[in-house]
Amino acid sequence: MPTRVQILKIEMVTHNVRHYRVEKPKDFHFSPGQATEVSIDKPDWRDRKRPFTFTSLADEPTLEFTIKSYRDHPGVTNALWGCEVGDYLLLRDVWGTIQYQGPGTFIAGGAGVTPFIAILRHLHATGGLAGNRLIVSNRTERDIILREEFEAMAGLEVLWTVTDDPKSDLLQERIDAAFLKRHISDFNQNFYLCGPDAMVADLRAALEGLGADVASVTWEK
Repeated sequence: MPTRVQILKIEMVTHNVRHYRVEKPKDFHFSPGQATEVSIDKPDWRDRKRPFTFTSLADEPTLEFTIKSYRDHPGVTNALWGCEVGDYLLLRDVWGTIQYQGPGTFIAGGAGVTPFIAILRHLHATGGLAGNRLIVSNRTERDIILREEFEAMAGLEVLWTVTDDPKSDLLQERIDAAFLKRHISDFNQNFYLCGPDAMVADLRAALEGLGADVASVTWEK
């Protein structure tokens, strides 16, 4: 049975991404990087489930989700944009395959960075960020999620790239095999991948072709 939780706070992150702070059920546990299926407790939406990653730390008294809303089609994320403090969500079992295996490179496409948020926040809080790197591709600079927070994390090396923002001073490259060869010198490390399915599949193959051990590549299945 799903668990009903109330939305306590909503904060803007980017033009189409918001933090949703909700109640934390009693004896509720998750590991950084894990997710749950969420639906909106309103007529016609209770059975429409979508997976979202927890972005709060596991020991916080409330739960946080960082969710991009796709306003161009009438799905769950668009309906979430219409939710307000006091509305309710339905949470289900905790699951997820992106869990920290040791220092390495985190590679994300767009909102694919969200499973990494709690992991990197936890490492930052415990002084364990040294040796980790975050590489994120977005369409434009204004799409970058939590840029200031990531850049302020001591010990974390951050590399942004954009694919459709010619006025930006950021790197203007697509993350592919050639990009990996240019920007990564050591493929004998852990890699963490999340983003569109095609991007993740391509990057897994590219990393293996460049010598990365498939056992060291963690991705959301």
